Amino acid sequence: MAETTTDIYTILDNTAGRVLDLLKREGTSLLSSHSVNSPRAVGDAVQEFLASENGLCTCLPKEFLKQFESGFERRSMEDMAFYSVDSKYFAVDCKTHNKQTAFNMPNLISVQRLAKFYENDTNTFCILIVEYSVNGDKLEYTHCYFKPIESFSWDCLTFGALGWGQIQIANANILHFDQPTDRKQWMLELCKRIDVFYQEEISKIGDRRKWFDNINKHWENK
Repeated sequence: MAETTTDIYTILDNTAGRVLDLLKREGTSLLSSHSVNSPRAVGDAVQEFLASENGLCTCLPKEFLKQFESGFERRSMEDMAFYSVDSKYFAVDCKTHNKQTAFNMPNLISVQRLAKFYENDTNTFCILIVEYSVNGDKLEYTHCYFKPIESFSWDCLTFGALGWGQIQIANANILHFDQPTDRKQWMLELCKRIDVFYQEEISKIGDRRKWFDNINKHWENK
């Protein structure tokens, strides 16, 4: 069964709704009262739950899912993954966001790693975002997004200066999504934007070199 891009978006959106329902039923008490206010602990617990045999794989349509995988190393780009019946590969990066926090800028993926991953047209990098709030010692799940990275609007993405550059969500409280986007056009836009980012970083490095040139002169003349 060959899925169109629109079908994939619909499948992922519907799956997000089922993930939210599952977490509301079974995920409110994943942590102790001592850990519930730790964003890292919540993220780890939600990821572990969704990666289990009773998690995300139960929310994907049976007629669509061929194989589900989890247990990836922490440095892997995916927290879990699945193959569709037409052998397309979906890498899933799971993010949690406490809506009671004022600001959060999560890393998504290295621009180099994404570029290499998307050399294969059958690969898709998906972001699964689980929004929650804390009520006493319980988690209250408020929303879930399940989107390919190319559906994120550029006005809510930015770059971080780590390695080749990291694609980041500029503010996790403000998410915008575009209609299904042609991957070629999205990747061409990524290349344009990363070029601008690199030029800005070169300018910053030049300013830092000048500053340390002055520090060097100070110590030479001391």
